[in-house]
Amino acid sequence: MDDLPHTPASNLQWWGLTDQGRVRQNNEDSYLCLQFDAQEVRYLGRLGEAPTASADFVFAVSDGMGGAKAGEFASRITVEKITRLLPRAFKQSAQGLKAGIEDVLEELFDQIHHALTVLGECYEECAGMGATLSLCWFAPGWVYFAHIGDSRIYYLPAGAGGIRQLTQDDTHVGWLFRQGQLNERQARDHPRRNVLQKALGAGHQFVNPQVGAVACEPGDLFLLCTDGLTEGLFNEQLLQRLRVPDEDEAAQNPAQRLVAASLERSGRDNTTALVVAVG
Repeated sequence: MDDLPHTPASNLQWWGLTDQGRVRQNNEDSYLCLQFDAQEVRYLGRLGEAPTASADFVFAVSDGMGGAKAGEFASRITVEKITRLLPRAFKQSAQGLKAGIEDVLEELFDQIHHALTVLGECYEECAGMGATLSLCWFAPGWVYFAHIGDSRIYYLPAGAGGIRQLTQDDTHVGWLFRQGQLNERQARDHPRRNVLQKALGAGHQFVNPQVGAVACEPGDLFLLCTDGLTEGLFNEQLLQRLRVPDEDEAAQNPAQRLVAASLERSGRDNTTALVVAVG
């Protein structure tokens, strides 16, 4: 496959869904679908399809943390602030300036971190407030991604028959897994799997997001999700439901089938899935 000419994407299709789960009283997850160019940002619905010729797209998920409603507030602030820098950066994207996009993403994470930190210091009810953020920026031929926390971005390349986690969980358990000291099941069941080493806000002094890029082509799939989804589904189960769902699941859109399957098996946490198909 590597020697075949690269075919640029002509359109994107997406599906998003979030659920508070079977235990939580409120939903601290948020997700975002945006289309933007040099002049404006347009919020997109939870599902849709659009051409990629004249605009870029951003998709993101965030899992908030904090007492009372602070976690819910934190994730909403996080996704809303994503709109600030994007029109200004569109021209850099159109010119193929990779470094420019990565700089914009790092600045975006810094600004969100600062906003959450200030709110946490100014208001008692927001003390300790923080959030994860996993974001994909779709530009012609490329997906730029940035991440902090334990939400995830998965990449399912066309025709390769596999699933790859692009992001690294910012937890000690995630590090143990990457070092081969834990398998996937052990990591998912570890009592300290949700203890974050990095997040936006939440009393952390510095932000050092993971930033990267992958080439994309028609047939590729991308999954952005919070940890509630992967508490119920292993990677191979995600792959099966996205690529070869059974007859009953095929009647649902990809986000619906993932969330429903995860809630059936776990449901202890808020659960969010955002699936993007490159066409």
